[in-house]
Amino acid sequence: MRIISFNANGVRSAARKGFFDWFTDQDADLLCMQETKAQEHQLAGTDGMHADFLPAGYKAWFRDATTKKGYSGVAIYSRNEPDEVRTALGRESFDEEGRYIEARFGNLSVVSFYIPSGSSGELRQGFKFEAMDWLGPILDQWLASGRDYVLCGDWNIVRSALDIKNWKSNQKNSGCLPAERAWLNGRICDDGGSDGTLHREGGWVDAYRALNPEGQDYTWWSNRGAARANDVGWRIDYQFVTPSLRERLQACSILREPRFSDHAPFTVDYAD
Repeated sequence: MRIISFNANGVRSAARKGFFDWFTDQDADLLCMQETKAQEHQLAGTDGMHADFLPAGYKAWFRDATTKKGYSGVAIYSRNEPDEVRTALGRESFDEEGRYIEARFGNLSVVSFYIPSGSSGELRQGFKFEAMDWLGPILDQWLASGRDYVLCGDWNIVRSALDIKNWKSNQKNSGCLPAERAWLNGRICDDGGSDGTLHREGGWVDAYRALNPEGQDYTWWSNRGAARANDVGWRIDYQFVTPSLRERLQACSILREPRFSDHAPFTVDYAD
């Protein structure tokens, strides 16, 4: 099973840059997309979704933002029809920004998440912390549910010095704040990638870190300057899995080039 997570920074923009041409060649079972920045009707052709946005052999499900057009939004593309698709977790301020969609296949749940960013200022940072506090018990419930979960998405939080080029200079910046890292790392098992936060026995498994204990790859680069060319990046796009899936992790990759977005597609292969 191959799952790709990708923050498109606009599905229409990514499509124009050749993302779906690349995706068609990846033999992926599922694509979890974030920041679609579109309403589903804007992707429609004369008969359903326009082929530019829906590769042959796939179906797609969207959760658009209703609070502001051209903002946020998540999607899941799948070869196989899910048993169920969920698009709300019960907090209107989060759900209506289009930040969660879940596809269920038997005992497997695949989630596309777009965790809020706080980089625009104190108001949004406060919203981010509120969302984190609310999401924590939900993540705990999923972990204890007995279901297999793959949580894909842009979490807007780095985990450690291994996950960001300029560790020291970003300690006061959103996405690298100690409280954010403590919240995230406190939910994850001991996989060699924490920043000193006590790990959680039986916690979520960071697929990339489990496969690359000392890896220093990034998934996002600022559009300012030559951040991408100089690899001044952050690893904030993840696939977190329940411990039941740890032994099924086979390989992963982060595609820096070609550039479809300010984020890179993150692919994980799972044993069937």
